[in-house]
Amino acid sequence: MAKLQRIFKSLACFVLITAFMGCAATQKHESTGQYVDDSVITTKVKAAIFEEATLKTLQINVKTYRGVVQLSGFVDSANSVSKAGEVARRIEHVKSVENDLLVK
Repeated sequence: MAKLQRIFKSLACFVLITAFMGCAATQKHESTGQYVDDSVITTKVKAAIFEEATLKTLQINVKTYRGVVQLSGFVDSANSVSKAGEVARRIEHVKSVENDLLVK
């Protein structure tokens, strides 16, 4: 009976260690907390772009990875490209902006 309990304890420890290792961040993946933070940044940038009168367009895509915001899509003028970059940079916790917007 004691041997059976020891096996269950070892198995439980193994399961817990495996679960915690699965949640840890690696160089190529972001942690759950970082993913949530990036999602919040993305939402704030999208809202700020939509609130900007000259940028009311659904053709601007926003992605965030570790605080770096990437803007892609199409806009009507070069002025809109720079304005979208400025709006994104003003958002809190944005480390940098990769502005890949194209003028159509």
